[in-house]
Amino acid sequence: MKLLHLGDLHLGKSIGDFDLTKDQRYMLDQLLEIAKTQAVDAVLLAGDVYDKAVPSEAATAMLDYFLSNLAERNIPVYMISGNHDSDERLNYGSHLFEKNRVFISTKYRGNLYKQTLTVGKEEADIYLLPFVKASQVRHYIPDATIESYDDAVRAVIEKETIDPSRPSILVAHQFVTGKSADPELSGSESLGTLSVGLVEKIGYDCFDAFDYVALGHIHSPQHVGRKEIRYAGSPLKYSLSEVHNEKSVPLITVHGKGRVDIELIPLKPLRNLRHIKGKLHELLDSATVTNPDDFIYATLTEEEIIMDVMQIFRQVYPNTVKIDYDNSHTREIEQIDISNIAENRSFDELMGDFYRQIYGSEISDEEMDLMRTVAREAGVLHEAG
Repeated sequence: MKLLHLGDLHLGKSIGDFDLTKDQRYMLDQLLEIAKTQAVDAVLLAGDVYDKAVPSEAATAMLDYFLSNLAERNIPVYMISGNHDSDERLNYGSHLFEKNRVFISTKYRGNLYKQTLTVGKEEADIYLLPFVKASQVRHYIPDATIESYDDAVRAVIEKETIDPSRPSILVAHQFVTGKSADPELSGSESLGTLSVGLVEKIGYDCFDAFDYVALGHIHSPQHVGRKEIRYAGSPLKYSLSEVHNEKSVPLITVHGKGRVDIELIPLKPLRNLRHIKGKLHELLDSATVTNPDDFIYATLTEEEIIMDVMQIFRQVYPNTVKIDYDNSHTREIEQIDISNIAENRSFDELMGDFYRQIYGSEISDEEMDLMRTVAREAGVLHEAG
């Protein structure tokens, strides 16, 4: 049987000021075409379906479009919530959806949600584990010692009776790590000593009972520990840190117990996200400009700040997201130890130093007055008056 593993759609997301509705609809159509041409038997959707807990009308319409098309093709869907999703909103209509074989689990309720997928004479048990916190698991398994997310997930799995003779698939949305290294991060996730995106680490060995684990949460496609424990990754590039990612979707073929093949099918975006670097005249030279409708992060190497540079840039690249500088001034700032920079220093002194570092000149009285006004309105400057 063939399974299409998806995760981190983040429907309703934007890049900077740019709406991604057309890009996400284009991506969903591409996934539907893959499901058709590859004759998949089911779709696994591993959380962060929406980008926000309260999704936009456009986002809910896209999910409705996607699920309706899969239902019309008689392709079952196994979907869980991620940390970006609202449990209640994603779960709305779930009992009605089951009639069209759209199976949704958004909250742990004491047991893993389980369905058996039957294709011809083959069967596989599919378990759904939505994004879960340790406190939720303690409520349902009070006798277990649960002090971390890892403890919680292990307790959830140990509570289940998983038939070792049958193929078993788990869909989960957690931060899963290997023995010697953490997953490669991208997108909005940031790595701390114990967590990513405020989600604690889970050791991959707790999933030993499963033939394949379809993970969501990390935007960079990769496996963790063993090749059958995999992050699908987000199907679109959503941040500068993903600029070098090669986006794909895993096609999973299950050949009975313990036999799983994985094929990564490349995805092509409507508009790519790129990072370009150089001098302004070089980057905007008509001889070097390619795919001008792409989303662009630009780094300029000029020593001087260019006035109205975003307006200039968007005349050639209309979807420019951000422009920054890499020059002697910015490199000098990066080397400064700022740990005690504000100690025993006035607001005017700090702003004066900042202005000199960026512009190489003294700040004027009028500009300082403006900075004070902004600081007071932001609540970071309180002057006696």
